[in-house]
Amino acid sequence: MLLHGLCKPLLRSSEQYAKKNYKALRIDERRKMEAVPVINMALAEGDAAKLVRDACMGPGFFYVENHGVDSQLINETFSQTKKLFSLPLEEKKRLLADKNNRGWTPYQEETLDPAVQKQGDTKEGFYFGREVPADSPEALKPLHGPNQWPEESLMPGLRDTYQQYFEELRALGMRLLRLLALALDLPPLYFHPYFEPPMIMLRPLHYSGVISDPGEGIFGAGAHTDYGMLTILATDEVPGLQIRQNGKWTHVSPRNGAFIINLGDMVERWTNGSFKSTLHRVINTTGSERYSIAYFFEPCFDAVVECLPQCCGGDNPPRYPPTTAGQHLLDKYAATHAGYTGPTTATIVM
Repeated sequence: MLLHGLCKPLLRSSEQYAKKNYKALRIDERRKMEAVPVINMALAEGDAAKLVRDACMGPGFFYVENHGVDSQLINETFSQTKKLFSLPLEEKKRLLADKNNRGWTPYQEETLDPAVQKQGDTKEGFYFGREVPADSPEALKPLHGPNQWPEESLMPGLRDTYQQYFEELRALGMRLLRLLALALDLPPLYFHPYFEPPMIMLRPLHYSGVISDPGEGIFGAGAHTDYGMLTILATDEVPGLQIRQNGKWTHVSPRNGAFIINLGDMVERWTNGSFKSTLHRVINTTGSERYSIAYFFEPCFDAVVECLPQCCGGDNPPRYPPTTAGQHLLDKYAATHAGYTGPTTATIVM
């Protein structure tokens, strides 16, 4: 096996860990792990998995390079995204997010840190999920159904470009699942059954040029953790993303040719906190508009998310109760989206 007993050494003294959990690492080791690392996906899988392990136990964020997604496709996806947000307001209103949370979310509709924010996030966005026909039995599940697309005459090529991007990142997501499993000393295909089929949301975002003022509760995106398994983020050249480390906010700069990867709550629940779903936010300090494209890669709706056996036991009981991927997402959407009109429980109505 690659990384013998990841979670077990965190529960007892050993040569590597003198105390329980991540606190046991020496100061220099912790600093090394807390910087946002760059992982070359062209490395041998075992070598890449070791780097992923360090990143997941440290900042919970990392870059991936040589990821196999064509740069021309990424550029075209950004080009189409900018055109999408340039549609007239009336056209975007026609695509307002439906009960399955698919469609347009206006400026300030989402409030990711309601305890601190005085207004909603200074961004607008869209949700496009895995396409599920309206007459499919799967469409009975919350958050499943057809997407809302603008007319082809208004946005020629958007749907084709997004669907190609969607599938390319799905393949990358499956590769990252293998690395996560190996990083946990599990078989490489361990998580794959939980993603048959996956819940996926493509979330293009447009941040306004409004300068953020944290003291006044004004943010591009309020502080939050991501809800699901993995986020694969592409950004333009405008900075803004920050992560919380050691009580301070640290910038995560755009990196040409790389995706930014971060872990969501479900990974933290599965690993009992050994792998981190890190608090992050977006702050506008430049007065420039900013575009990013988040790809939320989540387990299937009914997947049970509970602590892995090797990550709990003895004096380290599970920190989180079992839940399902679908219920966790419904809870989060209902709490943060003013326009969410869908169900709040994972019960399927026949």
